[in-house]
Amino acid sequence: MSGRMHRGWHGAGGRGRGPGRGGWQQADLPGAEDAAAWLHGRLPDEWFAAAPDITVDREEILIVGQLPPLDGEFPDTEAGRADRASAEAGRISRFRETTREERIEIARQAEHRYQRKVAWGARVGDTVELFTVASVPVMTRLRQPERIVLDTLVDSGVARSRSDALAWAVRLVGQHADEWLTELRDAMAKVDELRAKGPTGGEGTA
Repeated sequence: MSGRMHRGWHGAGGRGRGPGRGGWQQADLPGAEDAAAWLHGRLPDEWFAAAPDITVDREEILIVGQLPPLDGEFPDTEAGRADRASAEAGRISRFRETTREERIEIARQAEHRYQRKVAWGARVGDTVELFTVASVPVMTRLRQPERIVLDTLVDSGVARSRSDALAWAVRLVGQHADEWLTELRDAMAKVDELRAKGPTGGEGTA
């Protein structure tokens, strides 16, 4: 069982942030290039039906595993689809509860080895649930996929830091969505105007 690992940091020994409010010094962080391989050997073979997705950045290791498919057929009706979604959620809930103690121990070992928090998730069919994921403040609170986008901009030299990358992304959206943003502001102004006028005429409300 192997996993995909997405590099969302500046590499072992690269530049980074200081301790305290900013987190770990990047030079203090051990490399996590072997995290997927280590977890491949550490995770029980019977947990997942396929290799889990393993995503790593400077703060977090996220493990999302595919659970065995559900038995039985569900009719392709609104009620059948709802029943399937409920059954998938129940399967994930069962996995979460029955593996809790072992997942805590694996997370403790991985956190000690890689100095990153470990988060878990599971997938059955179209249902995906994440159990515990970190939100890290970077001018706002962002989850791992957004942090990886910022780190890619830093790694490529487009931005000097995550904050600079976030500002760059905002500028890019502003440049390419100017017409849409203008329409949005106009719509907001109309809403404010209507709200200020309030209801007029009539005999009141029941």
